[in-house]
Order: sequence, then structure tokens, then C-alpha cells
Amino acid sequence: MVPIKRRKVNCFVTSDSSGDRTSKFPGVVIFLLERKMGASRRAFLTRLGRGKGFNIEDSFSCSITHIVSENNSGEEVRTWLDSHTGGQWREGGECRTARPGSVHLLDMVWYTASMQAGSPVIILDRHRLQEREKPGLELAVVSVPSYACQRHTPLLHHNTTLTDALSILAENAELSENEGRGVAFRRAAALLKSLPQEVRGAEQLRGLPCLGEHSLRVIKEVLEDGVSHEVETTTHSEQFKAMKALTGIFGVGAKTADRWFREGIHTPSDLQRSGHTLNRAQQAGLQYYDELNLPVTKAEAVAIGQIVERAVHAVLPGAEITLIGGFRRGKQTGHDVDFLITHPDEGREEGLMPKVVSWLEAQGFLLYQKTTGNSYLESKEGPARPASNMDRFERCFSIFRLSTDNEGTEIQTGLRSRRGLRSRRGLRSRRGLRSRRGMTLVVVGDHAQKVSWVLGHSQCSGPRSWRAVRVDLVVSPYSQFAFALLGWTGSKLFERELRRWAVHEKAMTLSSHALYDRKRTQYLRASSEEEIFTHLGLEYIPPCDRNA
Repeated sequence: MVPIKRRKVNCFVTSDSSGDRTSKFPGVVIFLLERKMGASRRAFLTRLGRGKGFNIEDSFSCSITHIVSENNSGEEVRTWLDSHTGGQWREGGECRTARPGSVHLLDMVWYTASMQAGSPVIILDRHRLQEREKPGLELAVVSVPSYACQRHTPLLHHNTTLTDALSILAENAELSENEGRGVAFRRAAALLKSLPQEVRGAEQLRGLPCLGEHSLRVIKEVLEDGVSHEVETTTHSEQFKAMKALTGIFGVGAKTADRWFREGIHTPSDLQRSGHTLNRAQQAGLQYYDELNLPVTKAEAVAIGQIVERAVHAVLPGAEITLIGGFRRGKQTGHDVDFLITHPDEGREEGLMPKVVSWLEAQGFLLYQKTTGNSYLESKEGPARPASNMDRFERCFSIFRLSTDNEGTEIQTGLRSRRGLRSRRGLRSRRGLRSRRGMTLVVVGDHAQKVSWVLGHSQCSGPRSWRAVRVDLVVSPYSQFAFALLGWTGSKLFERELRRWAVHEKAMTLSSHALYDRKRTQYLRASSEEEIFTHLGLEYIPPCDRNA
């Protein structure tokens, strides 16, 4: 569909077309303004009005008596009409001389009330478009630093519509493995998130950093028309939808998803029917696809945290467990749950992860797990490791079995047989999963529960009292804990900007393990995030303001 702003030539019609359509109310000719309404909603409202006998015009003409818009001020509508009709809509213009009296600029409230009444209602003050007060301070004069790590970026901000559009384009670029373009859109969105007020015109952004030509074009289109044609095209494209669906499978990255897409695989169901050989992570991701793509709530994260804490303390008393990631930044939902584990006595954390994993498996909490050891050695690493190798902690990527039984089952409390994971007839599964004749045995407590492999998710033969959740566990030495905490809190762009600041502004190298001063050729120690910011010469930004 061609965006409305590109249809200027057809938007103003000088002939009176009201007589072409039967109307119960001949004195009322309505034009629904698409700006900020969108084409699909406008089409729906047009059908609704015509069904009730109203004359709804598709294009603006001299016969229009009522202009109805949604989420626009009177000034915004007048500006739009001036640019699309050359000012002829106004009283005294060419059309207004043909039909005396001014056109009514109305809010959607009037249209909705008229639809409910079945006839045009009397126009009251609350039905007329309101005039917005112009802000006393334009954003162009607000000082906005170039680096996201210099700015406070709250979770809730004033420009959600704009940042949502840019985020979709960023995600599409990332799925296409165009990292540079994705970062450019992310930086533009982060800048908008940090602004102290709503952006109402592109002129307010003049002189601000991080806004490239492409991003500004998208922003201007959304401000003028309510939507971006490029964003709409992207979200409805078959490739974008397929890539999102396939990368939503645990263990599947953009490269693999793109290869499958080119083979004609567009959904998890297609993948299952294809007969492709999948690794363990992908098999688990396909089996629990629906659940793993449901949001994880803060309450669920806290419940998992209690289980992880019990597991860690069972094998290493005195260890410390911290909830990290988006939840630490104030989010109430996320796509997974991350925990950072350490111990005040340096060295006691070594080899901790296998013990924790064994405990969790013995209690039936893990549906899948993959553990990697700590491969970081400061004396051998050097200060200039590539970004992809900056984080080399001991880790466990897992799919957790979280009980949803509010009455406190044995899975929630951890109370079960001390005999370990043994199913009947001598079957034993170290990971809680075992394939048998096309089925999967999920071993819980002292019995084996059959789970069918279906299209993208699992279904139990009986009522389910649990769900699958992605959980990542990270073990850090105490001397590196502050750096690990900073690195794993995010956001991803905030961390990227921190590292970019360190390199370009301070001649330092920052990772989730350490901070290295290249001028003084020495590592800078820190026992807190605040100390790291001080080393970098930055104002401390609390986690709740790192949502770049």
C-alpha cells in the first residue's frame, strides 16, 4: 500500500462526490484522516460508518463537512490538511466559497458516539480537537551526550511509538546479519528514549547526535503519518516473520535460520516436518518452543532464584547469587532469567557449576543444560581480546522446569526421594530427558511422565503443573565480580557504548572480566560498579537507567 503522504495528488478532489453514495444524513459528509490512525483501522471505521448510513468519503473534496482524526491535535490536523490540499480546505479557500461555513475538525470521540447513536450527535466542546500547548523548551537546545553510557535511559519514556519503529528495523537488520545498520537504529532509538519530553516534530531533533539520515526519515514519516511504510513492509514480510519464528527456537541463530528459510522452512512446524538433524539445544528448543517464547515474569524469576540459591548453598555455603539482566534494570518481564554467582573467598568458586548442575538435575529442575568452564586467564589474555571472546566465565545455559502449582509441589520445595533420578525398570537420565520410540521421558521425582513431540511444543498426557523457562547461570571470581555484574546487567547497547567510550575516549579496554589502562599498561581494579565508572571518568548510571 502506498503511504498516504505519497498520495498528495489524489488527496484533494474538486468535484462533489457526495451524491454518488446513498446517505441517511445528506448534510453530513465525513472524511477520516489516516494520520496516526493507520490504513487498516481507517478501512474498518469506514465500513462501520457506511453500514450505518453515513456518507464517508475516501478522498478529501469540497463536499466534506466533518473531518475526524485520532490522536491528533487541531494544529497537527490543520498542518496536514494545508500540506495535502494547498490550503483549499479552509473557510475562504476555493472549496469553502462553494459551500459556506467552516469544516468541523473532530476527535474520534464524536465518531464513536455517532456510531453508537446511529445518527450524527450534537457537536460538543469535548468532541472538537484540542490544541496542544507548545513546549517552552525545544529539544534542539537540550544537551544530549553522544554516548549512551553518558545518558540516563529509563525503562518508561516519552517516545515509544518512534522507538518501536526503529527497534523493528534494528531487529530486521540484525536478523539479516547487518550489524552496523542494526547498531545505527539502536543508537537512534536509545537517544529518543533518553529525551525529557515527547518529540512532536522532526525540527526538534535538529543538532542531536546519533540520528542518521535513515533514522530521521523514519522518524519524520511516523510523526507525519503515524506509521512508517518501511516498518509496515518489514513486519509483514514473509522473511522477517520466518526469521523471528526460527530464531525464537532455543539454540538457533540468524545464520542457521537464514539457511533454513532459503530451504523453504518458515516455521517450527516446517522444521519438524523437514527431518533435519538437530543438536541437543535445538531439539529442546523445538520441544518447548511455545513456552520458551512466553514472557517470564519477575515473580517467576524470583521463584527460580530461590531454587538456584538453595542449590548453590547446598554445595558451597556462603556463595552469593545475584539476579542480573533486564530484571536488574527494572523490567517486569523478560525472555530468560540470568544469575551471577560468586564467593567472597577467591578460588572457592572454581568448579562450582558442575556441582550446582548435578544438584539441580538430581532434584528434577533441568530439562536441558550445557555447561562450559572458565577459560579466562588474565596473565595470558592480554588487553585486546576481540569482543566475541570478552566473556569467558564458567556458565550453564539451561531450560528450567518451573512448577506452576500454587499449592507447593515437591518441585517447588525441592522435597523428593534421596534415591536421585531413577525411573522404573532401571531407566536413568542424567539430563531429565530420554527419547524412547518417538516419545520423551521427562523424569520427575520417582516416576517417568510421557510427553508427546508436537508442532513446536510439548503436551503432557495429563494436566501440566509446570512450564519451561530459559535460565543462564554465570560463575565469577570475586575479584572480577564488579565487572561481571556490569557486563551482565545490560542493556546490550549500553555495554557496547561503555566499551566504545573506554577505547576511544580513555585509551582503555573494558570487558566483563577487567579494565585495562593502555597508557599506564596496567589493570585497574574495582570492587563495585561505581568504581568502574570512576575509572572511566563517567557519572555513575544506576541499573534502572541503563535501558538504552
